[in-house]
Amino acid sequence: MGPPIALTGTPGTGKSSVARVLASRFRSVEVGELALSWGLARRRAQGLTVDLAGLRRAVRRRAGRLPYDLVVGHLSHLLPLTDVIVLRCHPEELLRRLTKARRGSSTDRQENYVAEALDLVLLEALGPGRRVWEVDTTERTVAAVAREVARRVRERGRSDFGGIDWLSDPLVTAHLLDRKL
Repeated sequence: MGPPIALTGTPGTGKSSVARVLASRFRSVEVGELALSWGLARRRAQGLTVDLAGLRRAVRRRAGRLPYDLVVGHLSHLLPLTDVIVLRCHPEELLRRLTKARRGSSTDRQENYVAEALDLVLLEALGPGRRVWEVDTTERTVAAVAREVARRVRERGRSDFGGIDWLSDPLVTAHLLDRKL
């Protein structure tokens, strides 16, 4: 199948849901679980604290020998993996999803809105020698997104990013300008 692909995105874009749908076809691991299994994370009341520098070194040492097709999580693009799929979602929809699921505080949800609007995860994922693909999850079923991710995992191919521009939406721009920075 090839080296593992990072499946990443702002919280709420659908990474874990897509990975669950693909579990019967692709071997995947959540970044936190991988770090825990290698002794590079600790459980805390609010979740996990990952030793990202240690995890980066461990992945680099095992390059080409990771038994996974997908490394899933909003930190996966920070690992030394060549291929990255960034799940994207319109910030208004993202905020709706996070609020409905009661994920994070109001401040956390607003920070995720801003991160998605400004392409933060995509920008962090870009780098020399990397292939990066964006997949828009807005108004799409998890199954439809999973099919597109599966196609990317199988075909790889040339990078495909830059077609999503949330800032061109006046609603997003107004939301960002209304915030007290």
